Amino acid sequence: MGEGRSVLVTGGSRGIGAAIARAFAQRGDRVAVHYGSSEQQGREVVDSLAGTGHVLVQADLRDAAHVRAMVDAAATHLGGLDVLVNNAGVFYAHPITSTTYDEWQQAWRDTLDVNLVGTANATWCAVQHMNRGARIVNVGSRGAFRTEPDSPACGASKAAMASLGQSLAKSLGSRGIAVTTIAPGFVDTDMAAETMATQGDEIRGQSPFGRIPTAEEVASAVVFLASPDAEWASGAVLDFNGASWFRL
Repeated sequence: MGEGRSVLVTGGSRGIGAAIARAFAQRGDRVAVHYGSSEQQGREVVDSLAGTGHVLVQADLRDAAHVRAMVDAAATHLGGLDVLVNNAGVFYAHPITSTTYDEWQQAWRDTLDVNLVGTANATWCAVQHMNRGARIVNVGSRGAFRTEPDSPACGASKAAMASLGQSLAKSLGSRGIAVTTIAPGFVDTDMAAETMATQGDEIRGQSPFGRIPTAEEVASAVVFLASPDAEWASGAVLDFNGASWFRL
């Protein structure tokens, strides 16, 4: 694989996903930008991409049939798939001490259906279009390891995503397909804006650098993990949190 690869980014209409889509396009790759409900934002991202040959695709990741149709449409437009970035995810606050039983169940269903099962289904569908040298990068979270006490479903789903990535690295290595996971902490996006507005000093203070990363910094790491040079990283989980927390 070199320049001009075919790349599908789920959750590409905003934040980290949009930055990832732009980073690949800047390299000369053709990008399928997936969105769930924000068509206008998705269209704006596609229109902002460098180069040509990009496409906007839609799917509710909770619906397996929608996922398959979306991935197939992306592969058809792009002429195959060289890279899948599983970036789409949801985050719901549902502390066990203050949610009703119905709210608790709904949060777990919605989170796992998108973050884990949606990722697994998108990956299965993408692999049908992939050849040797393809790459799969999962965008996980520091919360998979550091815990998410107010959003346990998100933490659990991201931990499972890392495990899924390692299992698939074993399964797909013989086909020359490498699978990795990146685990960021807080990132400077609109999704984190509300939390940063109230807890920004404490969160920035977790890192010795005294800040949180931009979405573009995360995107640069994803582009590397998806590169031909990163094959031997297959199965790895890259902590990307500015030394704010360590796994041993």
